[in-house]
Amino acid sequence: MRPRACSYDPNMYDVAVVGAGPAGCTAAWAAASAGCRVLLLEKAAMPRYKTCGGGIVGASARALPTGLALPLKDEVDTVEFTMNGRLRRVRRTTRPLFGLLNRAEFDAALAQAAVAAGATLRDGSAVQRVDEDDAGVRLRLAGGEMVRARVAVGADGSASRLGAYVGVQLSEVDLGLEVEVPVPPDVAAAWRGRVLLDWGPLPGSYAWVFPKGDSLTVGVISARGEGEATRRYLRDFVARLNLHRFPPARSSGHLTRCRQEGSPLSHGRVLVAGDAAGLLEPWTREGISYALRSGRLAGEAAARMAAGVPGAAGEYQAAVEATLGREMRVGRQLRQAFQRRPIAFHAAVTTVPAAWHVFCDAVRGQTTFADVLRRRAPRLALHLVGGGRPR
Repeated sequence: MRPRACSYDPNMYDVAVVGAGPAGCTAAWAAASAGCRVLLLEKAAMPRYKTCGGGIVGASARALPTGLALPLKDEVDTVEFTMNGRLRRVRRTTRPLFGLLNRAEFDAALAQAAVAAGATLRDGSAVQRVDEDDAGVRLRLAGGEMVRARVAVGADGSASRLGAYVGVQLSEVDLGLEVEVPVPPDVAAAWRGRVLLDWGPLPGSYAWVFPKGDSLTVGVISARGEGEATRRYLRDFVARLNLHRFPPARSSGHLTRCRQEGSPLSHGRVLVAGDAAGLLEPWTREGISYALRSGRLAGEAAARMAAGVPGAAGEYQAAVEATLGREMRVGRQLRQAFQRRPIAFHAAVTTVPAAWHVFCDAVRGQTTFADVLRRRAPRLALHLVGGGRPR
């Protein structure tokens, strides 16, 4: 048996993690792997549906718990780009860009990895209140049960109860709408290995079609406050692709909330990660890689905190700021530039080889947009982000 990083008390967990999505499961796996006694709480019954495109980029694949096999439904080597249905361009690659999966299956696999590492999973357990005393954190569950832990990690989504406790400040809020469309074999075959990205009619909006075997995930996202226009965009998008003839198996929506720069990621013995911390890419709104990476950092920090290591919460904040926070700053700049000049972005990605290669490298996780704009293309950064001309 490996030595424990944390002392044992049968009435108290070392680490309690709230939320069994990518951030929570990875945090539970990391803390359990460090030798802590971990409880993973999930309010829904597992496996559960989550509104999400289900794209697994390179940064996500590298942040997975050790040995986890991705339950992929497809791998993408072709991307079709359109501007609100016009200016169609198709780009192809000789090796896959990213994978596609169903979130219910993915989250269940992550939860199993956490359990295999030693965590205890309890689904159907909603946290209604969080507070602290001298001994640690107290989580009151629906029904009145109290769970006690030395440290808690909040990974309970964008409307996080633990995020509110920590005082996470959120800036950009967007509305995502999605339908899951079962399709016949001939339609599924036509979409295999191919995704569609459509830059939408609303500022900063876009739509997607992601193939998942015998079904298509079709969605749109745009700024909150444009609810009817966003719903109309989705209806028009589905009809334009002649997918309205297939009844959707599921229709859902959710809000994505992006963290305000400098916002706290901990309070006392409570850390937050993933959507609960507002960590996602501001331009694309990609959140799975941010959840996995911040979840691992949070789980490792929680294990150190539970073992009494001073300064672990501050180290977690610093690590997030130096990596994900840096990427988010550039993402905000890209989003602002994209909102001003969507046609320029469309033209660059679809007609300029260097821009297409940057897109591919970033999606595969071989670089980040932050690295590209800082090192490889300062003149392009000035042109797109600053709105001026290269000099």
